Amino acid sequence: MNLILLFESDFLAPDRVRLTGRRLAHVTSVHRAAVGDTLVVGLAGGLLGSGVVTSLDPLELRVTLDRQPPPPLPLTLILALPRPKVLNRVIAGATSLGVKQIHLINAWRVEKSYWKSPRLASLEEQCILGLEQARDTILPTITLHRLFRPFIESFAPSGRPLVAHPLASLACPRSVHGEVTLAIGPEGGFIAQEIDSFQRAGFTPVSLGPRILRVETAVPALLSRLF
Repeated sequence: MNLILLFESDFLAPDRVRLTGRRLAHVTSVHRAAVGDTLVVGLAGGLLGSGVVTSLDPLELRVTLDRQPPPPLPLTLILALPRPKVLNRVIAGATSLGVKQIHLINAWRVEKSYWKSPRLASLEEQCILGLEQARDTILPTITLHRLFRPFIESFAPSGRPLVAHPLASLACPRSVHGEVTLAIGPEGGFIAQEIDSFQRAGFTPVSLGPRILRVETAVPALLSRLF
């Protein structure tokens, strides 16, 4: 935990907060904080700053919020819903990289059971873990789309629209300037008909090469190449 993420409900006064739950356990057992220690803090949706430990029982901090969080990545991420055991890692990782707009969509290779996973109810928790890792405070917006065709026919991409496809002849561009909308398929990629639909919507298929990557590998690989 590189950042203690604060929420409005934590504040006892404008400059005083009390920590509970997971953050309390982390600060006491991992940071082993003592009175007078300074921790990096940030208000969810707001500024970063510092918190000085003023009390251990209860654990309270005197906080100063005085600087902006890191800039967001100029990217809208469209992601075919991954396997539930992978979903948490992908969301936390994308959040830590600065992605602020995520669309989870259906695809032919996405099993119907994935949409019933209880992990879909805990996406915000994974986003918080990503923010704590990256010292960021701005939660991403995650939108679920259970039907592929209505999504692709109504979605308006921003910036440069790209769809990752292992069979694409065009290599994924490097160091793009400006906004990008990037679509990444399930294990094995989107099927041909789905790629056609993306192309009709203005997306350009791009590839990282002949290797078929897992989703949790493809996301950071593509983002690091694009930006």
